[in-house]
Amino acid sequence: MNPRNATGPKDPNDPKDPKSPGKPAGLLGAAVRRLRRDLVVLAGLLTLAYLILPNVVVMVFSFNKPNGRFNYSWQRFSTDAWQDPCGVADLCGSLGLSLQIAAWATVGATVLGTMIAFALVRYRFRARGAINSLIFLPMAMPEVVMAASLLTLFLNMGARLGFWTVLIAHIMFCLSFVVTAVKARVMSMDPRLEEAARDLYAGPVQTFLRVTLPIAAPGIAAGALLAFALSFDDFIITNFNAGSTVTFPMFVWGSAQRGTPVQINVIGTAMFVLAVLVVVAGQLVAARRKRTAATR
Repeated sequence: MNPRNATGPKDPNDPKDPKSPGKPAGLLGAAVRRLRRDLVVLAGLLTLAYLILPNVVVMVFSFNKPNGRFNYSWQRFSTDAWQDPCGVADLCGSLGLSLQIAAWATVGATVLGTMIAFALVRYRFRARGAINSLIFLPMAMPEVVMAASLLTLFLNMGARLGFWTVLIAHIMFCLSFVVTAVKARVMSMDPRLEEAARDLYAGPVQTFLRVTLPIAAPGIAAGALLAFALSFDDFIITNFNAGSTVTFPMFVWGSAQRGTPVQINVIGTAMFVLAVLVVVAGQLVAARRKRTAATR
């Protein structure tokens, strides 16, 4: 039998076959398939790099020693700003004030937002749909509109602009974000867990503290962290309602007109690193809990 006349299945990648796509075409097809598979990951990495790039610039320029007042061009490496982060007058005072306002605003918005979220999910009452719609207004409207509205309210009430007006404004601004985060978590809760607790003779307080609250804790923590971040770096609402009170964002805005000190980059870098450490610690704790639950 002549092997040239043998019949049988042909290799689709045989380079001698004129109808074969050949090895280069096969490699190209594999590359295209791999690109399609990894396109989402690649887009996510590029987006993450785009978001982190400004923080990297701030971090690099925190080690700069400019010749003049403006820290906009690299001159020479120095750690003087890190050794004396409070070397600029009123910088640490404004930072402490911003942290204080953000902490109290987080507590107030988290407590009120959690109660509102539970009420909207668990209870049926009149105007519930309207309240659900109104909750999103502070997130949808421009901040300048809310800032001007709050300023008008405070002036009509005869309130003195300062610490308390800024705190009230921040709580009202952060409230919607906390409600949204907690509401999403409460809606995903299984009501049978609470029913099982009541079947085991747990009272309402015990059921809430030992079953409901631990399950809703991730949503509450997410809302609290979001409220703290929004309150700490808010400028527009604070600028309208602060009076003579100077928070850290207002100090940065005022310093940018005269010359940005390197210490601002130091504080920004420290806050960024602290936020990253908190996120990493949360991920490690969650992973450890998953491993513990899987081994049981």
